[in-house]
Amino acid sequence: MPRYGRIGAGLAALALLTGLVGATPATAAPSTSLASAVLTYPTAAGTAVSVNDVIQASLKTGTSATFYSSASGTTGVKCAASTFSAKVLSNPTAPGTATESLTAQSFTSCTSNIIGTTGVQSVTVNNLPYTTSVTSGGVVTISGTTTAPIQSTVVLNSLLGPITCVYRTSTNKLTGVAANATNSIAFTNQTLTKFSGTSLCFSTAYFTATYSPVRDTSKTGSPAVFVN
Repeated sequence: MPRYGRIGAGLAALALLTGLVGATPATAAPSTSLASAVLTYPTAAGTAVSVNDVIQASLKTGTSATFYSSASGTTGVKCAASTFSAKVLSNPTAPGTATESLTAQSFTSCTSNIIGTTGVQSVTVNNLPYTTSVTSGGVVTISGTTTAPIQSTVVLNSLLGPITCVYRTSTNKLTGVAANATNSIAFTNQTLTKFSGTSLCFSTAYFTATYSPVRDTSKTGSPAVFVN
């Protein structure tokens, strides 16, 4: 799970998304200041984000979170709204790796264009919280455990009743990229594999979402968070 300079999900988000690994992330250029912490506000190399602060973000305006059947296709589930919330566990001096706990990730206002379905009942990220790391290079990694793997459950509506699709990642990780220029964390074509469900559930789902701006909601005015 900031104007979060190259910090993903995720969301994390989430998961998936929540609870919700695939493409190798591109890396944004970090701040060159060695005196700053990995996570700062309201500017790069600014004031260090405090341990226990809560970092939150919603989807970038005008974008959707998608779970498609292929990396280049448009068939699947699209959600117009998604948010994540993470608690900062450590924030060392840069260069380094900050850690967080992804405590919440939601997906709402979702639709489906999968043949045989009539809509989306819910998209839920399971087994939260997830451990999250953010490197000075802007790589965001969301990790599950053996007993609490990264998992999301999608419930689709159909003429025959609800259909439940459960997805997990093959590596128990999701990887995103944080970019200071856009104050965002982006997850692109993160691969989720069907763990259980009917034939209407894709065998593989590709998760894509961009969260921006990322902010420290524990501070007055919820300033943007940067990665150094």
